[in-house]
Amino acid sequence: MREYKHVVQYYETDRMGITHHSNYIRWMEEARIDFLRQIGWDYAKLEEEGVTSPVVKVECNYKKSSTFSDEISIQVSVAEYKGIKLVLQYEMRNQCNEVICEASSAHCFMDKDNKIIRMAKQLPAFHEVLTGLVQKRNDT
Repeated sequence: MREYKHVVQYYETDRMGITHHSNYIRWMEEARIDFLRQIGWDYAKLEEEGVTSPVVKVECNYKKSSTFSDEISIQVSVAEYKGIKLVLQYEMRNQCNEVICEASSAHCFMDKDNKIIRMAKQLPAFHEVLTGLVQKRNDT
């Protein structure tokens, strides 16, 4: 899976010149959207199928600061998936290949009536892709 790249913008920094912590969450969303597109299930496709995937939990472990114009690489992987909840893992590295943040986000899947759904039943093809990514991660 190709990593997502983000260049820190000036507006993302605070008066000390350090990236504000809230931006890492935004970068996770950018990387998640790119990840889903790479596996063939972008948000537009999921929404066309009547599925939404709200965030139910986010965790960030900040390891090192980033600053304006730093180039951040974000690797996304499936940490856990059992048909109802998806947990994605993010590793963010700067241009020196130093880990600056390790994070995760948890998502459920809902239908157009905002009811939680089981992906094996609702979207079996998407379920198979996610299950395959979990297998691949466990095999490495």
